[in-house]
Amino acid sequence: MLTLIILGVILLIIFLIVVSIYNNLIKERNRVKNAWSQIDVQLKRRYDLIPNLVEVVKDYMSYEQETLTKVIEARNFAMNAKGIKAQAEAENMLTGALKSLFAVVENYPQLKANENVSRLQEELTSTENRISYARQFYNDSVMQFNTMIETFPTNIIASIFNFRHMEFFVTPENEKENVKVDLR
Repeated sequence: MLTLIILGVILLIIFLIVVSIYNNLIKERNRVKNAWSQIDVQLKRRYDLIPNLVEVVKDYMSYEQETLTKVIEARNFAMNAKGIKAQAEAENMLTGALKSLFAVVENYPQLKANENVSRLQEELTSTENRISYARQFYNDSVMQFNTMIETFPTNIIASIFNFRHMEFFVTPENEKENVKVDLR
């Protein structure tokens, strides 16, 4: 009888450990999903600001229609990207297009002095900072989740319940190249 009680206690402890590990895996997976949602919220804000900026600057930049077209195309491409890797690439393309637009704005004193353009640039800069923070939080959450499903004994429970690695939101290789500065 004592053997059955001891065996029952051991099985109960094992069951409680499995439940605890499983619940932690669920919690971490949901943290990753929440982190991705935070990126999504900031990206939506960015997508909403871009048409306003383009509308304000297009009258001043009659000779720069190609730049404006690239910004809108990059925005549309980013909005339709599916998957984390594709989203990262599309967002980096959009960031590059916006940098080009801001560089062109510098060449137009009237545009540069326009209060609406300044306000929109500030809002986009603020949004870019929020996106950067949200990406960092997402990647930290993914790292924590992936580490959890790789460590013992959690990896056994993760394997049984089919938990899979999450993808990091990474910068494409061509964005990691050193900037060339020529001060001649």
